Amino acid sequence: MISHQSRHFDCSPVVGIIVPCFNEEESLLKTLPVLLSLLQKLADRGKVGTDSFIGFIDDGSNDRTWDIIVKGASAKVRGVRLSCNCGHQRALLAGIEIFQGQAECLITIDADLQDDVDAIEEMLDRFREGYQIVYGVRRERSADSLFKRYTAHGFYRFMELLGVQIVYNHADFRLASRRVLQELVRFREVNLFLRGMFPLLGFRSTCVTYNRKERGEGESKYPLRKMLSFAWDGVTSFSIKPLRLISVMGFFLFIVSIFLCAYAILSYTLIGTVPGWASIVLPMYLLGGIQLLGIGIIGEYAGKIYAEVKQRPRFIIEKVVGGEHDQ
Repeated sequence: MISHQSRHFDCSPVVGIIVPCFNEEESLLKTLPVLLSLLQKLADRGKVGTDSFIGFIDDGSNDRTWDIIVKGASAKVRGVRLSCNCGHQRALLAGIEIFQGQAECLITIDADLQDDVDAIEEMLDRFREGYQIVYGVRRERSADSLFKRYTAHGFYRFMELLGVQIVYNHADFRLASRRVLQELVRFREVNLFLRGMFPLLGFRSTCVTYNRKERGEGESKYPLRKMLSFAWDGVTSFSIKPLRLISVMGFFLFIVSIFLCAYAILSYTLIGTVPGWASIVLPMYLLGGIQLLGIGIIGEYAGKIYAEVKQRPRFIIEKVVGGEHDQ
């Protein structure tokens, strides 16, 4: 291990920048030259090896995204086209699985370049110091709308409350060493939540802070519906606390029902009561709602088990361009 770490100090590491893309033709016209310029600058400073590259993962785009990648393909620009839209997390994993053996570390970043590429140099400095994972963390969220800012904060707090290990204000802008990625690809789960999987791996890690920029071109691929779905996937993939919550609610209602039964018996014997509509209907609605909620949560977990046991491939590669050869 000591000799492996020393190589990071003695020579410039080969670095791969992995960029998942879905309908990003507007962004790529700017992103491609920016990243190529960054690689050249880092190579001139001795921060990265001359064999470093950019890997674009086209997640089944239906615009000119793949055409732009093919046109720019070279030894330093490599492209992978998935056969259909598999989702952001699977596209990221596809890039990691394909390129993790071709570089000493991989850096993942979104195609819109809202994450500050200037932070990559500091990430590499931390890598040369021996850190195996370097998380890109936002300093603040002034570029987000007020609604997105509060929902994002709520998301991280909620995940922490449920016991999910997650880096606050970190998305998918990170550096990971080849050693880390070799362990990551051993995880075979279909329900992916990479923000929770990387902290689960352990290894020596640190954070680099940056200011996130406003999106220049294209549209966000994470509207509210997808954000909520993504958050729920994270919860159900890494925590069983919602299931435990059902048990707690059931036990609490059992205790309450004992007291209500005692109260009803005392009222009937001592005071005498006339049964009312509210005393029948409201408990019925309450218990029915809780039962449906419990069944729904259990169903979500059962659905994830169903998806896992089928063991279908998480992505299918249609084409590969750039690098040593095209397929």
